[in-house]
Amino acid sequence: QVQPVESGGGLVQAGGSLRLSCSASGSTFSMAWFRQAPGKERDFVAAIGWSGSSTYYGDSVKGRFTISRDNAKNTASLELNSLKPEDTAVYYCAVKWKGGSYYDPDAYMNWGQGTQVTVSS
Repeated sequence: QVQPVESGGGLVQAGGSLRLSCSASGSTFSMAWFRQAPGKERDFVAAIGWSGSSTYYGDSVKGRFTISRDNAKNTASLELNSLKPEDTAVYYCAVKWKGGSYYDPDAYMNWGQGTQVTVSS
């Protein structure tokens, strides 16, 4: 059972940056970040294929967030730049194997507990 564990959330001012990390043993799965704000659905943020060569981003974060992974360290990272108050949410790391859309949370089998990101205006 692969259990992702997130770290790196916190409070930052608008325009600032944060780096989130997700630790998950193994490397033959894709990894993704989703986020959920209070009262809203869980939204796709970014995903990366098992080799790290393919990346996918939600429209609201393109050009500001960067996903990467280091299979030797069993980690995936999400660099958050130019943060906005609307980026405030709990960020979840998830892993999936074959099949399903990168953008669909139902395609992901294992989820972390989440880490809070709060952006003040």
